[in-house]
Order: sequence, then C-alpha cells, then structure tokens
Amino acid sequence: KEKYDKASTTVGKQRKTLLGEVAEEIEKDLQILGVTAIEDKLQDDVADTISNLADAGIKLWVLTGDKVETAINIGYSCKVLQPGMTVLR
Repeated sequence: KEKYDKASTTVGKQRKTLLGEVAEEIEKDLQILGVTAIEDKLQDDVADTISNLADAGIKLWVLTGDKVETAINIGYSCKVLQPGMTVLR
C-alpha cells in the first residue's frame, strides 16, 4: 500500500513507471473469479439529434477504437448508421 501511495502521488515522468512497477508486484498469481462490463448508455435525445444533423446534410463519420461489431452497433443505436448504408471496414 505504501509503495502504491507513493507511486500514485508522484508528479512527473516517473509516475507512470513507478505505477507500472507497483502493478507488477501486486498483479501476480491472481485467480480471476468473475468479470463484469459496463455499457455506456446514450444520453437522452442523442439519436434524434444525430439524425437531425444528417437530415440537415451534415456528413457524419464513426471513428472509434472499439471492435468493429461494437462500433457498428453503436452507429445504429445512435442513428449514424441506417439500414442499407455501406459500412467500410
């Protein structure tokens, strides 16, 4: 705990290195008992707002670091993508 506290409160370029070293010490011989995920929900009216922008002739792009299928699902849920559109991968 003391090493982590010191590393996490370090200011400057060494912080990332020190945190990595502490993580190496802590994250050994772990057994994962379960996993969970959090789904980001769209804020109210996002899909309608994006649809209105597209209707106004504004060009829309989806650019993400997510997996392709995740990005496509998000694109459809927020109405950036519409059925019949060509999706470039």
